[in-house]
Amino acid sequence: MEEQELPYVLIDTIGGTYGVHEDHVEFLKKHFNLITMKEFLENKNRLSEKIKAIYMWWHKPAANQELLHSLPNLKVIATSGAGLDHLDLKLISSFGVKVANTPFAVCNVTADLGMALMLASARRLVEGCQIAVSPNTEHFADGLLGDDVTGATLGIIGMGSIGYMVAKRAKAFEMKILYHNRNQRKEEEERAVGAIYCKKIEDLLQQSDFVMLVVKLTPQTDKLFGKKELELMKPTATLINISRGRVQNDCLPTTMQFTFNARVSGKKNQLLILVPTLKFSVGTVIAGLSRF
Repeated sequence: MEEQELPYVLIDTIGGTYGVHEDHVEFLKKHFNLITMKEFLENKNRLSEKIKAIYMWWHKPAANQELLHSLPNLKVIATSGAGLDHLDLKLISSFGVKVANTPFAVCNVTADLGMALMLASARRLVEGCQIAVSPNTEHFADGLLGDDVTGATLGIIGMGSIGYMVAKRAKAFEMKILYHNRNQRKEEEERAVGAIYCKKIEDLLQQSDFVMLVVKLTPQTDKLFGKKELELMKPTATLINISRGRVQNDCLPTTMQFTFNARVSGKKNQLLILVPTLKFSVGTVIAGLSRF
């Protein structure tokens, strides 16, 4: 019996900054014929009807109209990660193509990152490290110990899978947990982490020492957080965004610095942390951990 040919899958490239990880390739080739964009463009007449799927890594190859038109037998686009905001779902659907993602693959990782950013900002770890390695350092100021996380109030905006995992971690720090969500969690789920539901986002912002944005990017959450929301927060509170960058209003960084001048007193201040999307590097996050 003749061996069945493996299905053809289009990828952008292998290795490099944005290519499929080289250590994934051996496993993938057991199940698929991998075709890079370079190979496809050089042999379009031979390959266009064979390709049944696109495997996106770092949002590439882009599923635009030109590419979709050139793949008449395309059945599915599989994208790494949970977000779908880089895809034109209406366009893809019009070609009869389905979309697959990995909504739970990075829940724990993202929750860990949120907690790490909160702890680093509260305890001023980046500044402390810079001072510790400086040859000019003779002593540490008392203020560099930072602020307490244990017993502080954490407000979580978006209590989906990731938000709930953040709450589980925050419970171990004996934090008071408030949350705002489209729908209230079940009573037993709230009780398990000690979370209190705030129907109005304003109530959460006014009470929280730390506010963490953990929402999906949708038309409803695009530019969800801006000047109005920032001004409702305590002057001493910290804002942490582990959602897409567009959840923040475009004017927020400028507004934030203006607000510091107007509202901050003593040694306390607000802090904005930007989590990287494709437009930000990890260095942006680390730089943001220094206090203004």
